[in-house]
Amino acid sequence: MERTEIPRDSAARTIRRGGSVAPGRSVAPGRLLAVVGAAVLALLVAGCGGDSDAGQANAAGKPDQAALPEATTYGDIPEAPKDPEPGAATDGEVLHPKRELVVHDGVDGNPIARLPVKQVSSPTWVPVIKREGDWAQILLPSRPNGASGWINTAGDAVESANNDYVVNVDRQNFSLEILKGDQQLGEWTIGIGEPKYPTPAGRAFIIASIEETVNDYSPIVLPLSAHSESHTTFGGGPGTVGIHTWPDNSFVGKANSDGCIRVTKEALDELVKLPLGTMVNIV
Repeated sequence: MERTEIPRDSAARTIRRGGSVAPGRSVAPGRLLAVVGAAVLALLVAGCGGDSDAGQANAAGKPDQAALPEATTYGDIPEAPKDPEPGAATDGEVLHPKRELVVHDGVDGNPIARLPVKQVSSPTWVPVIKREGDWAQILLPSRPNGASGWINTAGDAVESANNDYVVNVDRQNFSLEILKGDQQLGEWTIGIGEPKYPTPAGRAFIIASIEETVNDYSPIVLPLSAHSESHTTFGGGPGTVGIHTWPDNSFVGKANSDGCIRVTKEALDELVKLPLGTMVNIV
């Protein structure tokens, strides 16, 4: 398993639009613009304006991997362990599965989900929150919020990289900052979910970067692994919380969205440079 340092905005050199990787190059968890239709984006992101089948036993009495729910923003994995330390820092390791991997509820535990190679047309990169040998506990992009699971990283199952960027969101102070290690790269005043549709707290991460081609409220939307606790669905989709801009700055310093984090254009310009899998701490 190779682990590499990831330069800022490295994906501009290694990943093409639409999620295809340039031949002969390694994947880095950087910015990826996946051009999608308005219908797909509307189904995906909540706050911007079904349950999966459980694993079934095969003839041998073991769960059928194909029947396990996918660990994506559309998935619901009630058996997933909760994030044990939602306020803790990590060492910055992020993983990209080279093939679909089984997610377990513990080290060598019961299978609970499948981790696909892609998320919303972007390559899957997930943050590691704990290590036990070849086993890594990762945050999942599925419901419920704070879902985690364990994957076996032995052999060539994953690509590992170091991501030293962190986004901190303070809902009480309506602020968002980007850190690289201990260095603050910027801080901005933001908008958050209104009281009846609050932006959920906890550790989340950036799962994709989507270029908007129809709606004009934001040129790019960054969907997170978090979901609205108030909207079980939004526009027919899974109620994914996203980061995006707004047509004007009337949102600044206010709780007036359906759960998404609204940022200024200047903030979004910096956020889109961050690698996929970047941790977003919401307090």
